[in-house]
Amino acid sequence: ALSNISFDLMPGEFLAVVGPSGCGKSTLLNLICGMLPAEEGTILMNGIPPSPGDPRIGYMLQKDHLLEWRNIYRNVLLGLEIRREKTPEKLAYIEEMLDTYGLDKFRTARPSQLSGGMRQRAALIRTLALKPELLLLDEPFSALDYQTRLNVGDDIGQIIRQEGKSAVLVTHDLSEAISFADRIIVLTPRPGRIRAVLSVSFPDDMNTPLKRRNCPEFSHYFDLLWKELKTDDQTAGI
Repeated sequence: ALSNISFDLMPGEFLAVVGPSGCGKSTLLNLICGMLPAEEGTILMNGIPPSPGDPRIGYMLQKDHLLEWRNIYRNVLLGLEIRREKTPEKLAYIEEMLDTYGLDKFRTARPSQLSGGMRQRAALIRTLALKPELLLLDEPFSALDYQTRLNVGDDIGQIIRQEGKSAVLVTHDLSEAISFADRIIVLTPRPGRIRAVLSVSFPDDMNTPLKRRNCPEFSHYFDLLWKELKTDDQTAGI
């Protein structure tokens, strides 16, 4: 699925990965978190290879996977319960996040009583409760309608920035990649190789996902990414 992939991720950096379907984007995340072993090469996080269930890494999938028989508060606690890490410090951190991100009033609600966007916020808090150093995001907004996707993406993008986490986002949506990332990796068709790496920069006062979409620089970056992906189509004779 992948070949000759090599890159570094800096502390607090937000990296997006785009490319055609089947180029190995999700496989890359599974390699990073240790769920799949690399056939060649080495993956290191601060000098240490990741392992399955590595507590340094949080993983958000396309679906929120909240448990209907648990209320929102107990869903958010799930990771801490599994790891037996319900310390006063981490419980206080959860309370702070529930209040800050608008879910405190819904702590006793069931997942089915919440909107898709609120469910995704709950899933993110559940992930952040374990205080991972790195967040992996596998198209976490793809199940939402377009308007909700924009609003929730803006919320979650700001939360990740405020928490100072390093993150890797896999997405098919070029606009989403530009609105979130500090750098964007463009992969070739299978086997995925790095075709290009694009650094993204916006004014400090326009550095949220929604505000970025309204900047003149946004169209420039979109055109650059589109040309890279169209090169793959032309090479394949499409």
